[in-house]
Amino acid sequence: MDHFRSLGSERQASVMDREAGGITQHIGATEVPAKILNETCAAMTGGKDFNSPGLLFIDTPGHHSFTSLRSRGGALADIAILVVDIMEGLQPQTIESLRILRDKQTPFVVAANKVDRIHGWRTEKGRSFIESWANQRDDIRHFFDERYWKLLGQFSEHGFNIERYDKIRDFKSNLALVPCSAKDGEGLQDLLTVTVGLAERFLDERLRDTLGDGEGTVSRNERRKRIGQNNRCYPQ
Repeated sequence: MDHFRSLGSERQASVMDREAGGITQHIGATEVPAKILNETCAAMTGGKDFNSPGLLFIDTPGHHSFTSLRSRGGALADIAILVVDIMEGLQPQTIESLRILRDKQTPFVVAANKVDRIHGWRTEKGRSFIESWANQRDDIRHFFDERYWKLLGQFSEHGFNIERYDKIRDFKSNLALVPCSAKDGEGLQDLLTVTVGLAERFLDERLRDTLGDGEGTVSRNERRKRIGQNNRCYPQ
């Protein structure tokens, strides 16, 4: 999220910097407008603009202590990005998130994060995964494949078929996995391109302009109480 918030001229503050311990502990929202999407993904799309007006990310905590917030975020989302540490594989909270996404029937993309931790992997800021893969040594690709096949087996155990996004022929039968490094910004243009592309392809009805009353959702309820003689209001 910090990388996405840094895109464009109107950069937003870091999520990690404002969270205790550097981990997300509440539901947050980050807007990435169409202009930024088109500029960031131009190399992947051949300069063709998306139809989408942009993305609104609902950032939910990944820590195992925040089950209810993940469930809330999964219920709100039109499409989700499930972030998995490629070095660690599926963790208990990841499996729980898979259950939430299945129960809510929310389509999702798998971001295989931290490829920069693969021994010998050379990252480059803003580079696509396709370009990066072509520049890795054969032995480094072998290390990557070991992690990839382990992930594939773990997802299969829970009833999900994943495939590296650039090898998928039928996106209805396989979940797209996008290798990336959030730390170095590599592969994130691939992630945005795949996410928006799938949304435009499979959520076409939800992306159309319609007439009628608008709808909104309160993602976090903050009860307020008065404290002290000055009658200031504080979130409880």
